[in-house]
Amino acid sequence: MTSTTIDPATVQHTIDRLVERHGPQQADRIRRGVEQVAQRWRPEHGGAEDFAAFCEGHFISNPEELGATFRRLEGVLEQIDGHLHEVRRELTWPIDVDTGPIGTVDRMLATLDLAAHVDEDLFQTKVAFLALLNFPVHTLAERLAEGPGWDRDTWARSRLMDRFAERVPATVRQEITRVMTAVEEYISTYNIRVDRLVTSSGERPFREGLRLISHWGLRDELASNYADSSPAGLARQRLILRVMESIVRQEIPAAVIDNPDLLWNPETQEVFTLEGAPVEGDLAAREPDARYAALLRIFHAMRTVDPYSPTEPTFLARRFERDRQMPEREVEALLVSVMTSPAVAALGKLIERRLGRPLEPFDIWYAGFKSRGEFPEDELDRAARERYPDLEAFAARLPDLLERLGFTPERSRWLAERIAVDPARGAGHATEAVRRGDKTHLRTRVPSGGMDYKGYNVAMHELGHNVEQVFSLYGIDHWPLAGVPNTAATEAFAFVFQHRDLEMLGLRPFDAEARRKEALAILWNTYEIAGVSLVDMGVWNWMYGHPEATPAELREATLAIARDVWNRYFAPVFGVRDSEILAIYSHMIVYGLYLPDYAIGHVVAFQIAQRLWEGDFGAEVERITRQGRLTPDAWIRGAVGEPISADALLAEAREAIAAER
Repeated sequence: MTSTTIDPATVQHTIDRLVERHGPQQADRIRRGVEQVAQRWRPEHGGAEDFAAFCEGHFISNPEELGATFRRLEGVLEQIDGHLHEVRRELTWPIDVDTGPIGTVDRMLATLDLAAHVDEDLFQTKVAFLALLNFPVHTLAERLAEGPGWDRDTWARSRLMDRFAERVPATVRQEITRVMTAVEEYISTYNIRVDRLVTSSGERPFREGLRLISHWGLRDELASNYADSSPAGLARQRLILRVMESIVRQEIPAAVIDNPDLLWNPETQEVFTLEGAPVEGDLAAREPDARYAALLRIFHAMRTVDPYSPTEPTFLARRFERDRQMPEREVEALLVSVMTSPAVAALGKLIERRLGRPLEPFDIWYAGFKSRGEFPEDELDRAARERYPDLEAFAARLPDLLERLGFTPERSRWLAERIAVDPARGAGHATEAVRRGDKTHLRTRVPSGGMDYKGYNVAMHELGHNVEQVFSLYGIDHWPLAGVPNTAATEAFAFVFQHRDLEMLGLRPFDAEARRKEALAILWNTYEIAGVSLVDMGVWNWMYGHPEATPAELREATLAIARDVWNRYFAPVFGVRDSEILAIYSHMIVYGLYLPDYAIGHVVAFQIAQRLWEGDFGAEVERITRQGRLTPDAWIRGAVGEPISADALLAEAREAIAAER
């Protein structure tokens, strides 16, 4: 499907004719351009003569005309992509935003992706071939080798051509959209009624009405219980761990998922009516590997792109080489450098001393180093609700919040005008704008009683994304450079903002002491998410090695990979073997290979944060984000003058551990 329909002799003859016409100084451009077009030419565009005629008639040698062509393309594509992005946001609005029950028409509309046809239409009209003939499609290796010497125009032209690196039929893109939408709904509605959990002694340890999304809400509830040093707090944590294990093992009874009418004992998998009567039959049957069936649907959908992506022929290659702009082995080495650091082992000992007990698997989410660990959950909820009674209040006070973070009054108003706030159906996320003139969207989940701390904390995280998104779109010199190099870079700003959540509530200043503690929290968080990331990477590599696997086989493979990563990097610190908890993250199911960005983001966030505290916070955020979509290496060097490395984080953590002792 990707082999060229143009024979090598025609390609060479076309190159020779163009070099003869435009001169040998254009030979390299001509060869690359003609070959790029030939790789993507299909019979419906014509035969060898049509190919040669197109190339001879559309190669641009005049620099002024070439520049004008690029400017026209970037201007038009911004409008096309931007408006179609807005249409897509409207189509998925009831799926992403809590507007009430999801209707049949909502599900159908959410599978409609008008943008799926754009790139193919650009090929059919030969606009794509015009671009391929005159501008190079660069590989990651070329960007790493040559990028440091490029000017902004060269970077922008290189990024513009990313969209033409592969030629995927619209039908393939539409099917991916359909599958992604269905799996996103499965994840966004996977709620556990923890108020309906019951222990073997008949106790119901969680407050009435507590309904938590997996995995985000379960994890955060578990972490909040570190503020309760009583045996009851530890018992709740252990019960949540059993819930998580039941989910990843698919032992959870399907009927208890988001069901307020049944009680469930995750220790025994028994189901009861609200009156305490045992339930058997279908209502007690386990979820039939739906979690892994969903992941396989994503896998098979992404594999359909492989034949149309000659330079990155697997989803793994596309996520690392194209999207993340970091080779997989380089990312793995960065993660392992953190997990095997002696500082992590020392930090584990420190946590054990603080807890007064041996570490248990759920202590990967230990929250005692975070300033919020000093406050009970109800006090945090009250503080968040007093300042922001509801989402409307949060939106109205955005300018004040941004100013207190360190932006000028004028910049705070300017940013707030470009950020919309919506109630999330899922845990929360930030939706970027694609064209200048549109707004980014901050989404967080708000309970019926009003804003709580979890919703506020997520909002602070998403606000970091939104601020980056506004600056890197509205403040950029060339639209193809809009954004940041990869998801890890935007996660870095989300973490920086999130770390200041208590300061913005007036509970605790984010001073030198808080930053020292934050270094310990960041190291522990990076350790945790690095392990989860390796599981994610391992599962995708396994699926490519076993493309015909069943959901049950994938379940067993995932659990084995999770145990292996745990035993390699966590058992030496925890003293516990064979935990499968690293497989709980919902990102693994719907956002394939997204998780490594969190680990990289923690490292980058620490490097950036040091620079932000040394200077003007608002001005530095703007300066760094306005660099745009370079490679991560070039971007972080421009931001802080150093390559991506965990050395700074590990050094700061070692000092903080020594101070704690």
